Amino acid sequence: MLACAFVIRHTVTCFIVSCTFVCRTFATCTLVLSTALMSTSAAAQSTDAFAAKLDALWDYDKPALSEERFRAELAKWPAASAAAQEASTQIARSLGLQRKFTEAHALLDGIEPRLAGLPTHVRVRYLLERGRVFNSSGAPERAVPFFAEALKLSQEAKDEFYAVDAAHMLGIVAPPAERLGWNLKALSLAEAATDQRARNWRASLYNNIGWTYFDDGNPAPALEYWQKALTARMAMGNPRSTRVAKWTVARGYRGVGRLDDAEAAQKSLAQELEQAGETDGYVYEELAEIALARGDAKGARPWAAKAHIALKDDPWLAANEAPRLARLAAVANGESTAPAKP
Repeated sequence: MLACAFVIRHTVTCFIVSCTFVCRTFATCTLVLSTALMSTSAAAQSTDAFAAKLDALWDYDKPALSEERFRAELAKWPAASAAAQEASTQIARSLGLQRKFTEAHALLDGIEPRLAGLPTHVRVRYLLERGRVFNSSGAPERAVPFFAEALKLSQEAKDEFYAVDAAHMLGIVAPPAERLGWNLKALSLAEAATDQRARNWRASLYNNIGWTYFDDGNPAPALEYWQKALTARMAMGNPRSTRVAKWTVARGYRGVGRLDDAEAAQKSLAQELEQAGETDGYVYEELAEIALARGDAKGARPWAAKAHIALKDDPWLAANEAPRLARLAAVANGESTAPAKP
């Protein structure tokens, strides 16, 4: 803006004095303006590149390992730098996923006094991670204003990836009646985005919209969205995410009563995991539930036992879904034969 004013002011003056001087001054000012715009563009690209670099360090199934990676990245930067503050937001997120909520909030508390002097992008990431820690610790209502502010700031800054992130988190923490609307808002942002990273949010959003329908007792539209999510995940080429999407589609099959399709899909996943040297208690749990839905309590027992062994030490399940673990143990022991909800 200052460069533009300088161009206009000196162009008017120079026309009075001499045309030659006008050309020289205007050319110089244009060069200054061009350089400023190029610097701004380069800074934006650098910010995006660093954000993508940080996000690539994530292994959401292994938050402790992710924390180590972020701390190694943090050590490369001056303590007061924007890069260090941004890396710290991701350390806070990794702590939250380890259920170390006090430590996560303390780290974010250290960033908060510096927010006014930080780029909008870093402020958005601070808001997102503060909100996520509140949500993970069982206080979604306290997370709402943080995600709302993150959405406002990121949209103003045209930061497409994190605008979708903020809207998608509002689809998780908002009151139930508002969640579908926020998920659809996030999807519209992702579909309109020019940033490919922002567009890649579509797979997660199809999944979340499906769960919103499913939790409202509408498995048919849920399955449709989960099938879209699977197509998107396959196109992205991440085997682990694709397996999760396959599991979810199979869960949808059980929800609409397509038990043969559900069983075939889950058994295919179990075989795929075995070949990869991995286990997944959720696959075994579903196979147990499919057997129970058929009235085959005996067939359910070995799957329930495998599921319980794989899941019993999961801290999130222990904290949030203890009855689910207890049910698996009861089915494994032949103490429960009642099928779960479809």
